[in-house]
Amino acid sequence: MSYALPPLYLDDLTIHRVVESEAPLFAARSFFPSLTQAMLDENRAWLEPKFIEPVTEKLILAVQSYIVKTPHHTILVDSCVGNHKPRPGRPFWDKQTSDTYERNLAACGVGVGDIDFVMCTHLHVDHVGWNTRLDNGRWVPTFPNARYLFSDRELAYWTERESKDAATCPWITDSVLPIVAARRADTVSSSHELNDHVRCIPTPGHTIDHFAVHAGRKDKADAVITGDMIHSPLQARYPELGMMSDYDSKQAGQSRRSLFGRFADSPTLMCTAHFPSPSVGRVVRRGDAFDLPLLTGGA
Repeated sequence: MSYALPPLYLDDLTIHRVVESEAPLFAARSFFPSLTQAMLDENRAWLEPKFIEPVTEKLILAVQSYIVKTPHHTILVDSCVGNHKPRPGRPFWDKQTSDTYERNLAACGVGVGDIDFVMCTHLHVDHVGWNTRLDNGRWVPTFPNARYLFSDRELAYWTERESKDAATCPWITDSVLPIVAARRADTVSSSHELNDHVRCIPTPGHTIDHFAVHAGRKDKADAVITGDMIHSPLQARYPELGMMSDYDSKQAGQSRRSLFGRFADSPTLMCTAHFPSPSVGRVVRRGDAFDLPLLTGGA
């Protein structure tokens, strides 16, 4: 695997992808419960083989972070699955020991001590894992100099859920609460402005207070790091298509329509969490919905 992926250069920003994995993971019709076989067949010609594996009909999904380098800060957006984390419900993520993520991080010229902020778009298992690492049997912050930014409502929801039944969300126990205990967490609103280069956009629905990250100064080249506001280009063509882990699929669809309507047919890049490589594209209008074609050349 090539660890040095080409970065995006946007005015005085640089954005790097840090890939942990990319593989067929979930059957499309299980992942999207309202996806009919007729809808899948209608779109099969452009979905296969890049976005859906032929025969198995499994979605090909990347799991990745984005590094945003501004003139003043180095910011990590989302932190994937992580190593040594017990995930028996997801065997393909259970107790990973891969060096891929760390090597991809290093290929960006970034060490764990260089991260100033970790921004978690939401607190699902595949977006918080590298928040912590195992050290002599304890989960400690992977990025020792970083402040970790969590939505206040998101953290409150998952903290309460973990306190009632930790077995339903073990990633909160090992990847979120140790950050709070280490006093490295900052709770913010989902419309928080980190600085003049980076701000949050509320995109609730997939989780209770999911946010996207908008990077770029006003009237300059910009990008939106979508998090799990969208998982597949099918959700651009069908914005109301919910996925199996949504907190509120109707609200998630409204968030997609709102954000895509704002940025459609503009130069703004969409840096997706789970689209396969190159994972980045621009949203365009398609009738009463949208398309999100991926880049084929430079930004």
